[in-house]
Amino acid sequence: MRQRRPSWQTVITTSTALVLAAATLTACGGAAPASKPSVNAAASFEGKGPINYVSSRDASGAAQKSIDEWNATHPDELVTFIELPDSADQQRQQLIQNAQIKSDTFGVLNLDVVWTSEFAANKWILPLPGDKLSVDKMIPATVGAATYRDTLYGAPYYTDGALFYYRTDLLAAAGVAAPPKTWDEMKSACKAVLALPEAAGMSCYAGQFDKNEGLTVNFTEAVASAGGTVVDAEGKPTVDTAEAKAGLSTLVDGFKDGLFPSDAITYQEEQGRRAFQDGKVVFLRNWPFLYSSLSATDGSSQVAGKFNVASIPGTSGQGVSTLGGRSLAVSPFTANKATALEFITFFTSQEQALKRLALSSRAPVYAALYEDPAVVAKRPFFPALLQSVNNAQPRPKVVQYGATTKAIQEEAYAALTGKKDTDTALADMQAKLTELAAK
Repeated sequence: MRQRRPSWQTVITTSTALVLAAATLTACGGAAPASKPSVNAAASFEGKGPINYVSSRDASGAAQKSIDEWNATHPDELVTFIELPDSADQQRQQLIQNAQIKSDTFGVLNLDVVWTSEFAANKWILPLPGDKLSVDKMIPATVGAATYRDTLYGAPYYTDGALFYYRTDLLAAAGVAAPPKTWDEMKSACKAVLALPEAAGMSCYAGQFDKNEGLTVNFTEAVASAGGTVVDAEGKPTVDTAEAKAGLSTLVDGFKDGLFPSDAITYQEEQGRRAFQDGKVVFLRNWPFLYSSLSATDGSSQVAGKFNVASIPGTSGQGVSTLGGRSLAVSPFTANKATALEFITFFTSQEQALKRLALSSRAPVYAALYEDPAVVAKRPFFPALLQSVNNAQPRPKVVQYGATTKAIQEEAYAALTGKKDTDTALADMQAKLTELAAK
């Protein structure tokens, strides 16, 4: 039975108490980290009946297919899909407001992996019994991203890792036998490629350098690929190190030395896609969702059949991708927690992940699907993506993530635009992050 999918506006409008209470709340919870939850979480999962699944929009329709299948066999435990705004910041705000007034409107939450620590620490989601989920079959990094203080709080739904897109035709013409694995190799490859007549007017490389979340991702990857970290395992800032300086300097020098196009300072994911797809850059760091657009044979892509993917480069070898993705969590305020747990167990199963691959390009969390010949035949980038995800690290796992990413963006952007030198930008970033860690 297919349920009509209400928008978040409809739900909020029809819930007067939620609107009035949310108006007095801030979008960011500032509670201190919660104590480590009990690992015996199963005892708290009681109550069966209808629940709401709240998520960002899924244009593919794959999520609704899974929900429809559940609803067909659970007529007394129907799941309704509530859509949140497209903006990740607005999604987070609505989820926090709902939690702060302890509303039961949202039952199962679709969370960005970077929100796990914040939501877990503030007790806005419940610890999950790992034995009820197929975590032993999932890519370890995806399970780690859904974990806070050694306790699982999310059921990994899909994942994401950076890919290094490169022009196979131009590398071959320049006599470059393999895609570069280091920044120095990339510089050498670019020098050879850009000397070709057919590469006239092209630039070497593009990432995402506009002052938004993409910059946090690119900065974090550059630091990790140089052997550093942004915060340590305890959440203590660590950008006052030689490794962090090497990572940021790589990006700063890219603009100074002309490796990056000058307008790349405004690039988000979409601008980078267009630059590579229109033949303006030789190399591109971006996400897997670009692959189908770049491969289009309708004339919209100038690089169809002329590119491939690899892992992003690092300082001395393969680089370290930032781990993206989503997980499903259970609200402690829903009355039907047993249904919520059973639904996410069903929804995040390998069987459902395989079925959704028929409609969606989102990367599954099960390693076996990346090695399935039928799957790889349709998604030839999957082996490279699996390598990227296996080597990936999460963005800073901190409770104050919103303020943390803002501080990273401000200081990294100041260095890239030349408003601050690298040492000053990192010193200021360290000070800001230290202050946030103390809250």
